[in-house]
Amino acid sequence: MSQTKTRSAPTGVRRKPGNVFHQRLGSLTFSQACQLLGDEGATLIRQGAQYLELNHDDVFLGGDLFRVRFSDPEVDNGVAIATITLQSGRRRQLLVNCNQCETPCLHVGAALDHLLQSKSDLGLAQPPDESVPLEHLTPEELNQRAIADRVKRAAEERMKVRSTNTTKPWTDYLVTSERSGRTYRVALRGFDPGQSYCTCPDFRTNKLQTCKHVVHVQTKVQKRFSAAKLRSPYRRKKLSLAICYGEHRGLLFHMPAKVDPKMEEIVGDADTTPITDASDAMTRIAALENAGLDVTIYPDAEAFIQRQLTQQRVRQACELIRRETENHPLRTELLDATLLPYQLDGIAFAAGAGRAILADDMGLGKTIQGIGVAELLSQLADIKRVLIVSPASLKTQWRNEIRRFSDRSTQIVLGTGAERYEQYRSDAFFTICNYEQVLRDLTAIEEVPWDLIILDEGQRIKNWESKTSNVIRQLESPFRLVLSGTPLENRLGDLFTVTRFVDEDRLGPAYEFFHKHHVVDERGKTLGYHRLDQLRESLKPILLRRTRSEVAKQLPERIDEVIRIEPTAEQKEINDSHLAIVAQIVHKKFMTEMDLLRMQKSLLMARMSCDSTYLIDQEETEYSSKLERLTELLDGLIEDPTRKIVLFSEWRRMLDRIERRLDTMGCDYVRLDGQVPQKKRGELVSRFQSDPQCRVICMTNAGSTGLNLQAANTVINVDLPWNPAVLEQRIARAYRMGQKNPVHIYKLVTVGDTIEERLLETLASKQELADASIDMDSDVSEVAMVSGMEDLRRRLEVILDPLPAAPVDESQQRRVEAEAQALQAKREKVAAATSGLITAALSLAGELIPSVGDKAPSDETVDTLTDRLSQCVDKDEQGRPQLTITLPDTDALRGLATTLAKLLDS
Repeated sequence: MSQTKTRSAPTGVRRKPGNVFHQRLGSLTFSQACQLLGDEGATLIRQGAQYLELNHDDVFLGGDLFRVRFSDPEVDNGVAIATITLQSGRRRQLLVNCNQCETPCLHVGAALDHLLQSKSDLGLAQPPDESVPLEHLTPEELNQRAIADRVKRAAEERMKVRSTNTTKPWTDYLVTSERSGRTYRVALRGFDPGQSYCTCPDFRTNKLQTCKHVVHVQTKVQKRFSAAKLRSPYRRKKLSLAICYGEHRGLLFHMPAKVDPKMEEIVGDADTTPITDASDAMTRIAALENAGLDVTIYPDAEAFIQRQLTQQRVRQACELIRRETENHPLRTELLDATLLPYQLDGIAFAAGAGRAILADDMGLGKTIQGIGVAELLSQLADIKRVLIVSPASLKTQWRNEIRRFSDRSTQIVLGTGAERYEQYRSDAFFTICNYEQVLRDLTAIEEVPWDLIILDEGQRIKNWESKTSNVIRQLESPFRLVLSGTPLENRLGDLFTVTRFVDEDRLGPAYEFFHKHHVVDERGKTLGYHRLDQLRESLKPILLRRTRSEVAKQLPERIDEVIRIEPTAEQKEINDSHLAIVAQIVHKKFMTEMDLLRMQKSLLMARMSCDSTYLIDQEETEYSSKLERLTELLDGLIEDPTRKIVLFSEWRRMLDRIERRLDTMGCDYVRLDGQVPQKKRGELVSRFQSDPQCRVICMTNAGSTGLNLQAANTVINVDLPWNPAVLEQRIARAYRMGQKNPVHIYKLVTVGDTIEERLLETLASKQELADASIDMDSDVSEVAMVSGMEDLRRRLEVILDPLPAAPVDESQQRRVEAEAQALQAKREKVAAATSGLITAALSLAGELIPSVGDKAPSDETVDTLTDRLSQCVDKDEQGRPQLTITLPDTDALRGLATTLAKLLDS
């Protein structure tokens, strides 16, 4: 017995073009071969290859027949003949047979093994059958399919190719993909794997040392240049250092055509075996330079060395921190907060890894740890620019948390394209944008040399094929951090994609990863996963996850977290319009009961708009950024089976909207509000307390007193009450005597100069009286008490801005001014007519009233009367005398008119 001998195909054996049988043999996979032999197929193939000897002339391939002769003393005549043909009537189905055996046997197994191992020698080599799931391929077949896939894409996809030197084939080419619009550089140095290089992400990660761009250029070069030129190999003129992107990534020296003996001595085997230690590479580079030998270091190799050397130094410092997190001074000195030991450990882990995934349970402070990682890397690696990519609803929260814990400058990206472009380029330490902006602003983002990129809610890139995922993975930075409580939401592929952003080489190319860990049926449907212990071991250096139960002893009894949410434009418009009404009423000197009613209604509408426009108008389209953010929060919390949640809202209608979201999630819950009869409340509370499947109890303030819900460890305030005492009553349902677990309290606040944001700012001051009364550490010695109305006015004056000047309605202003001018002209006309009438009447009276002896009045008497009358006269705008007569009533005015009429009629 001997091993099967692999040899060249017999003389004259050639694969005929278009021969269906030969094509089927060429695409046959190991798993398909096993299926041809039944349940024992793999064993028969392996043992047949091991025990049966195969000679040179024993193989025949021609037409529709593949035949192999075996010498076997165990059978009649000592010879067995195994054949493979096409099954009659079935175009691609193969039929196997042995002339000595009635059932699948070692002879057919050995024949199939020889076929699989010798396809190239037999002239049959082609990609494995695409209908076979890749998980069923052998490693060699898997590699063949991966290459075939890139060859196919190179032929099908449209690309524009521009040569940097059109006179020779072995040069650099610029290749632009019409599908993505991106341009890559292909350094073509030959046709064999490993000779050429491409700057595309696939070349860096597929371990094939080729890609569709390289294959596309190779195809065009073969058409453009003569065979003689293509046979002339590329000759290097200089020694260079680049990264080898093959099976084992590392640094590789490329030797010139003319090699100096000293160069050979220093480089050693580093021109064939990649160097994984940057310090080793630096030692050789220094030795080469000292020997007067120049070495060209390519950018990717330089970045590899720089990153590794920096990371070694940072890792050593971080390992020291992790040994003593309990008493380390950085707990209080790193940020403007006292870090919990596990938080400092998470910061040191991520900084030490350089590129990491922090997958702590929700509520354990991933945001503050992200800020801490940036701060620690600033101290240890002198980073200066951090890009935070988060969901749009969390951008403001990130800015507020940075301001709370750090004095670093922060820039939120918003506005027009030109404005965003400048914002990315600002000198701010932290720049915050959302995922959608990355899609629009990729070019602007790529122009900035980011030191650290943080992905918040990093599971957003889990879909490998999505545009968001593809674009995010193109971002470059030496340090990277993914924050996600659920890096694996549905499938193992989610975790692969998230990990790929952090370390593109750790889990290997996609085809290898799925082949290694997926279990599928014949059609490729996933049945399960395996080798997960190996996966955990691979991820251990870059992924850290802590559950609440693991760090429970470190957690404070109560954790308060404010979640700030930007409103939609529709919510903001409603809020602003009603606050304007309130401001007008508050600034009135006297407030009527009607004013009070109007003000209370507008305050109510402003507060409801912060939750949802649906609370105000059920007939219109609903707008609610708070509902969207709450859904994200609940999704994460419900993933943790230890969470029991008390959820409060002021409004029953808001609870209705929330319950629809809970139903969609498939979450079991109960509801307790003012309309639930007292006799049913005990049953509802008991179910929430004792049933592990009942995860949420939805309540209004009517349910916030008199209940003990120690089973709950999470309280969500969907909106804020006016009174801090009501807020504490809500929290006290879970945070009370008998509670054995830390309680996490969330306050959802719609920001952007809304009434909720202003309420949040005043809640602490409203707590003053209670603190002064029962807090033994309080410094307050007295608190002034004011009347209810005065207290309301003062509180609103704090909440509201000064009465804003309304925008001028210019058309209405012009209309009123015209009316005023017309009225003034009319008054002047009447005044002039009346003046003439009175003057005429008095002149007539002077003529008719007889004077004594027809003697004219003395000048002295006239002067005296004129002087007295002038004291009652004003001047108009033209300087004319204006006499204003005040009459006691309307009857007196009519009497004067009657007298004048009589005088005129005389």
